[in-house]
Amino acid sequence: MGIEAGTVEETFVAMEQKLKGIVPDVELRYKAEQAFEINKLKKDRGAIILGHNYMEPALFHSVPDFVGDSLELSRKAAETDADPIVFCGVRFMAETAKILNPDKTVLLPARGAGCSLAESITAQDVRDLKARFPGVPVVTYINTYADVKAETDICCTSGNASRVVESLGEDAVIFLPDEYLASNVAKETGKTIIFPTREPSVNPKPGIDYQMVGWHGRCEVHERFTVKDIENVRAQFPEVLVLAHPECSPEVVEASDFSSSTSKMTSYVRESDAPNYLLLTECSMGDNIAAENPEKDMVRLCSIRCPHMNEITLEDTLHALQADEQIIDVPEDIRVRALKSVQRMLEL
Repeated sequence: MGIEAGTVEETFVAMEQKLKGIVPDVELRYKAEQAFEINKLKKDRGAIILGHNYMEPALFHSVPDFVGDSLELSRKAAETDADPIVFCGVRFMAETAKILNPDKTVLLPARGAGCSLAESITAQDVRDLKARFPGVPVVTYINTYADVKAETDICCTSGNASRVVESLGEDAVIFLPDEYLASNVAKETGKTIIFPTREPSVNPKPGIDYQMVGWHGRCEVHERFTVKDIENVRAQFPEVLVLAHPECSPEVVEASDFSSSTSKMTSYVRESDAPNYLLLTECSMGDNIAAENPEKDMVRLCSIRCPHMNEITLEDTLHALQADEQIIDVPEDIRVRALKSVQRMLEL
């Protein structure tokens, strides 16, 4: 992707064609200048820009070489020969790119860009759980920091979580850290799940049947969607197709028509002919899908922006390329152990 244009005006025209009615022209003119400079500098430096589906539309549709969900971008990071890698996503994603590319410079265009899920669990939490459930393999959502990945057996994404769990062929697994994703995977795979207290001295009572052990982390965006939201939209648009991210609650997923990763949601809309679409996920992704499918009628309920994804801007992406900021580093001992869990996922 990325816009190949010889002038700022050509960049603006290309962005306007894609984003008219989604981003005001006055904003696009300013952002076209930023996008032009980024694309020029990216080419001069031999850099690659990876853009997550949650990037704001003016960035998403102008500068990334590849866009997608965590799994797709992890694959691109593993395959690229480019250097530096600019990751327009949150910190754990940039860390994953560094885990896969230890000899390349990985840049994150934000000082923070954290994640409520990644921050809900620590490496010590994982070690404590493994001590309480000895021999039980650990599946860790890719939305975690490198030190947590280093304590796990295999990573997963929202799109392949059930497949990863079933691939282990184990009687029980520890699934971290998203409470709702774990519950949805347990339901999909027919497993019983428990959420033990974080207090290490308290163990599950003898005789309790469990096949999955979960954790109480949540996405601060997806946990806010409710079944009532769906009911209200269906009352006005009876034929609406509802797509929910699996980080939503099990009740919301159950009330929806389709649930999977952001990329699979994008493909589903592209290939479907429903009269209306409601996306229960981060609102910039709704704008990006609307821009790619102008003939589709998107119900504009989504107004929840991830504050961490929102930290990634065109201005900071340009600055990252100009000044090599912020450089992502993962200690080698952690990187080597985390690499095993990420590679195992990619191989699967």
